[in-house]
Amino acid sequence: MRTLRVSHTHGDHITVTAANGIEILRYVYRPDPEAFESRKPYAHPVRTLAGRTVTGYRPNDHRWHKGLQMTASHLSGQNFWGGNSYVHGEGYLPLPERIGSMRHDGFPRFTVDDDRLAVTEHLTWVENGGAEWAREERGLTVHSVDAETGAWVLDWSIRLTNTRAEPLAFGSPTTAGREMAGYTGLQWRGPRDFTGGTVFAPDTDAGAAKLMGTQGPWLAFTTEHDDVDAHSTLVFAHAPENLDDARAIHPSHWFVRAEPIPSVAFSWAFFEEFELPPGESFAYRYRIVVADGSWDGSRVRAYLEGLPW
Repeated sequence: MRTLRVSHTHGDHITVTAANGIEILRYVYRPDPEAFESRKPYAHPVRTLAGRTVTGYRPNDHRWHKGLQMTASHLSGQNFWGGNSYVHGEGYLPLPERIGSMRHDGFPRFTVDDDRLAVTEHLTWVENGGAEWAREERGLTVHSVDAETGAWVLDWSIRLTNTRAEPLAFGSPTTAGREMAGYTGLQWRGPRDFTGGTVFAPDTDAGAAKLMGTQGPWLAFTTEHDDVDAHSTLVFAHAPENLDDARAIHPSHWFVRAEPIPSVAFSWAFFEEFELPPGESFAYRYRIVVADGSWDGSRVRAYLEGLPW
């Protein structure tokens, strides 16, 4: 049975539509017009099967926040996150000469089945002066679209190779001196009605403030929407190897806020920098579950256990 339909507007974006006619994902890869916001592909809008939008785009507080996107806030003196750059002792400064970009180079694999979209994308990370610093192979897979459970899944992977003649140093505002601001890596920005939402992790409902900078296999964010009597839940999950010290290049920690802005990042350099030597690569795999309703910990756990990697 067909559970999704895919449309590709070449040079611009990919859309995924569920069987009920709801567009659940738009992946935009055309070059962004604003260089200061760090030109790179992003996923927005992302919607639940009931049509609730669960990503924010260019909010007035951070114009460079665009749905779900891969970032690197501090990378060898460059900013692949976008917007103001944190400088210790001076705060956040508009430094356009630090803003890098991620260039879309093509889709070597693009497979559509009745119930699954699997895409491989090639990208190049380009520093502000035009030098090509890294080559990325990105994987995007939409699957498990299920009207009965009211959920669908996006898997997002990255394999990044250093193409410079010197190491790439990955950090964050926290490694640069700002406490508990370790954002970098795959980042989600929620819409306004996720502000003040409920954040929980395995065996704890401690909330965003206490989960900031912690580690764990998954984290969930649920909210009640404005305008309609409805809730939505997002689950952010690591693949097992991400948390394996023997396989991951560096430990991951959660960057999560519910207030004043709703945001989650799979931070790969929260507290400490790490380096990627010339010619070498690192890889991570992530899973985002997009669900209607207000899920609790037991439901999240049962769902993830029934969806093996």
